[in-house]
Order: sequence, then structure tokens, then C-alpha cells
Amino acid sequence: MRRLTILVLGLFLSVPAIFGGGYQVHLHGARNIGMGLIGTSLSYDASTLFYNPGATPFLENKWNFSGGVSLLFSRVTFQPDQVAEQYHLEHQLNTPLYFYAAYKITKDLSVGLAVNTPYGNGLSWGKDWKGKYLIQDLTFRAFTFQPTVSYKYKDIFGIGVGLVYAYGNVNLNKAIPLQGSTGDGQLNIQGSTGNFGFNAGILVKPLKGLSLGVNYRSKIEMKVKGADAVFTVPQSLGASFPANKVETMLPLPANLDFGASYEFGKNKQWMVGLNLCYVFWNTYDSLVFDFETKTTSVGRSASPALYESKLIPRIGVQYKMNDLLAFRIGGYYDPSPVKDDYLNPQTPSLNQVGLTCGVSVYPLKGLSVDASFLYITGEERKGTFSPDNFAGTYKNQVFIPGIGLTYNF
Repeated sequence: MRRLTILVLGLFLSVPAIFGGGYQVHLHGARNIGMGLIGTSLSYDASTLFYNPGATPFLENKWNFSGGVSLLFSRVTFQPDQVAEQYHLEHQLNTPLYFYAAYKITKDLSVGLAVNTPYGNGLSWGKDWKGKYLIQDLTFRAFTFQPTVSYKYKDIFGIGVGLVYAYGNVNLNKAIPLQGSTGDGQLNIQGSTGNFGFNAGILVKPLKGLSLGVNYRSKIEMKVKGADAVFTVPQSLGASFPANKVETMLPLPANLDFGASYEFGKNKQWMVGLNLCYVFWNTYDSLVFDFETKTTSVGRSASPALYESKLIPRIGVQYKMNDLLAFRIGGYYDPSPVKDDYLNPQTPSLNQVGLTCGVSVYPLKGLSVDASFLYITGEERKGTFSPDNFAGTYKNQVFIPGIGLTYNF
């Protein structure tokens, strides 16, 4: 039963955890990625719809469009305690994307739509690795859709709010320690879910060149009902492991972001920005799941998570060389919310440092081609998943090039 609990953790946590201190991925704008993923106090393009809806009315053009995609290449290594063999995560290429469209109804009133993929990837540890009873492989995809309305007052104060709908689906496989003629038993889970939240923000420009922003993205409770659970076990045990449905819920945590940026130099050539992102991980303290058809082997259980809320500092710099080129650099530190005694291969969450760079080329009026690169390195971390006494050391590296287009008119 305890191992079945670990399985359900993988429904939402497994993949995104590789790329963040918890299970969030912040790849929502090529320009923002190049500047250390900052954005709460910026109003450069329609990515404001995600980073701070209160900044959207400050966009200069009537129509603003932005879209892009990133490519994730990762290397995750697990070294079990007292075992010489290392295991490497077989990471499938993933392409998180974003799209934004903003329209100014009046000089001060704006509306827009944001589409993001903040959670999603594919991974495989292999069929016969040491942790096969915890997880073998998983694919997960999630999308958020956010219609937004924003208003500004006298080019000084802006406020905006968006309704967020999140939808995700998952396919997961793990081994079960029940030997049959073909080896271990198997469990496959497939399911989908969706729910609502909101995104609200304020932008203030109290002095020339200075912008201050606050943004709050609410918690979204992703409740899975009726996910298909199919067991492959010896025929003699079929009655104890029937084809089943499972229900569980995972919170996507709230975020509270503070940002400040300052533009200076001739024609505002330079910009320096800071962000502080507080993630309310403490809302995820345990995971309860419930199988619809209960037997002596399958039923209802709970697994502790006890995540801790964390603060992520970010910094970014932009330099506009001329009307054709702009360059960016940045960095951040993303601490893990997972305690050492709950570290596991579904959520190999490490303290991570991200270093970024980017460039924009402006070939035509209103058009920008934006490229970015993010390098993430995780501090080597030793931990034990105490419920199953699964111990070892994890480390990772992630390389994320990205490309985007921005068009305003």
C-alpha cells in the first residue's frame, strides 16, 4: 500500500521537479528567461499577462503578440547508498511553449489571453532500475489558459486580474513486487483533471525609469477523479488487484512575487531588475488517495509530503546596443522545498542555481526575434525516502535553449 501511495505522487510531481526547486517550471517568455526569469515589474511585451497583469496597460502598441518555445535537455544521476552502480534518467525531449495576445480597448483599458505550459515533460528511469517499485516512466502534460482584463491610471498605476484554468493529463508506469511468469507485476495509471484559479497584479511607476510590481498567482487544487488504474499481476492475485479507478488531489502552490526595475542611460539603454518570488509550498503537507474498488491489497491511504515554503531571489540585466540588438543576462537561486527524509526519484528536488543569457534582434518595425539560454545546476544532494527506506545521492544539470517572436502594432 505504501508503494501505491508513492505512485500517485508521480501523477503531478515527477517531471517538473527536475527543473525547479519544487514542481514548477518558469519558462514563460524568451526575454524574461534571458534576464534571470524576472518580469513582475516589466512592461516590454505581452508576457506581462503572466508575470503581472497590472503591467499590461503600459504596453505601447494597440496590439501585442508574443509566442515561443523552449527545448529541455537534462541529465539526472542517482547513486544508491552502498551501491557502485549509477542510474541516469532517460529524459525525453520536451518543448514547453507560451502564447500571449493583448489588445488595448482604450488608452488605459486592456484585455488579453495567455496560454502557458507550466508543468509537463516525459521521463524514464528504465524498467529494471533499483527504484522500479517507485517509478519506471511517466509522461505529463499541463496547460493553463488565462483571459485577462487590466486598467491603468495616469501612466502611474496599473492593476489587472486574470481567470486561470489549468488542465493536465498523465500516463505513469511502475513495477509491483509480485512475481509472475513474465517477471514483476505492473501498474499503469492514466488520468486527467482541471480546475480554476486567478492571477492578479499591480504595477506602479513612481519615478522616471523606476517600476515596482506585485503579483499573486493563486493556488489551484488539481483533483483527479476516475483516473484509470490497470494492474498486471499473476492470475491467482487478480481478485486482489482489479482494474480500478483512483482519486487524489495535488495543490499547485500560490506564488507572491515582488519586483523592482530601473531603466537608465541614453534612450534607456540599460535596465536592472530584481525579483523576489515566495512560493507557498507549505500548502502541500500530505497526499491522500483513494481507489474506487477496495480490496485487502488496494484501498485508501495517505503519504506525508511536508513541503516548506521558499523564497526565490532573481536578478536580470538588459542592454540595448542599438535599434537592432538587445542583450540580456541574469541568474537566480531556487531552494528545494523537499526535506531530506522525503527525497525520492519521483521528486528529485535539489537546491538549484540558474544562469541565463539572451538576445533580441529587431529586423522590422514592431517585430522582435528573441533567443534565450538557461543553464541549471543542482547541488548534489543525499537523502532518504523514509517511508520506503530508499536512500541515495542525486545530482543534475539542465540545458534549456529557447526562441520566441514578439510582434506589436
